[in-house]
Amino acid sequence: MATRHDTAAPPTKEGGAAPGRPAAVPTEAEKRHRARLSRRWQRDKRWSPYAFVSPFFLLFLAFGLFPLVYTGWASLHQVELTAPTDMEWVGMRNYTRIFDDDFFWNAAKNTLTIGIISTVPQLLMAMGLAHILNYKLRASTFYRVAMLAPYATSIAAASLVFVLLFGRDYGMINWALHFVGIDAIDWQNDKWPSQIAVSSIVIWRWTGYNALIYLAAMQAIPQDLYESAALDGASRWKQFLHVTLPSLRPTILFTVVVSTIGASQVFGEPLLFDANKGASGGAEHQFQTLGLYLYEQGWVNQHLGRASAIAWTMFLILIVIGIVNYVISRRLRASS
Repeated sequence: MATRHDTAAPPTKEGGAAPGRPAAVPTEAEKRHRARLSRRWQRDKRWSPYAFVSPFFLLFLAFGLFPLVYTGWASLHQVELTAPTDMEWVGMRNYTRIFDDDFFWNAAKNTLTIGIISTVPQLLMAMGLAHILNYKLRASTFYRVAMLAPYATSIAAASLVFVLLFGRDYGMINWALHFVGIDAIDWQNDKWPSQIAVSSIVIWRWTGYNALIYLAAMQAIPQDLYESAALDGASRWKQFLHVTLPSLRPTILFTVVVSTIGASQVFGEPLLFDANKGASGGAEHQFQTLGLYLYEQGWVNQHLGRASAIAWTMFLILIVIGIVNYVISRRLRASS
């Protein structure tokens, strides 16, 4: 039988550990190289986040801040689109002139009415659709994707389809109204019918988008609240009123503000709905919005200074809307 002879390592002087290789002393060149790498790493750590976000700020300066400042400067001058470098200082005359203009107040009034007609039904319908989609339905993913189809559709294509639907002589809407005994309506030339028709385009386009926002907020509500309400004998309708709606107050406020801002900037729908394909908003300016009025002054009449004053007026209106949103949101947080 073979005998195994293991050879042990020779003991060392310092507690039995094997002697290690002595650490190499870095040279002066290596020290300088490491110092340069350390400084480069420190610079990269400090400045690389700014480099990553710099494209956004560069684009914002070029296409956001510069046009805003330039239009503010141009609004204080008399300048024509044909000669944008020939500016004559007029101070606040462009602002006082548009405030004395009946067409401006007509456009502001049309923007307000179209905004109310389009925003209120839109958000109510979005809330109802979100409540239905919140239940377990078959092919729920298909329905949610279908909600975004109008939002993904081109404004031009949608507006042209609605022009055909609201045609006076051969439109499908008047054809359907004929069967219930209602005479044909001139949707493009009468004031209120034209505003309802333009609002219907906005409603069709944005209802699904807001419905998905409401649906995401509803799915974040804890189920314990519904179970407690059910144990207390609350019906589905009472659960919706006393559980769902209070939980959705911040989301409802957000959609109201965003929809209001969008309604104040309505442009493509009334432009393409006009039978004359102009910026007048109908033969009698019956559905001309502030966006169309700005376009008419700047690109049709070529009064760049006056159009800049209108743009800044709209910007100030949006600031007021933002301030109102801030005050209401603070009160809602305080009350909750």
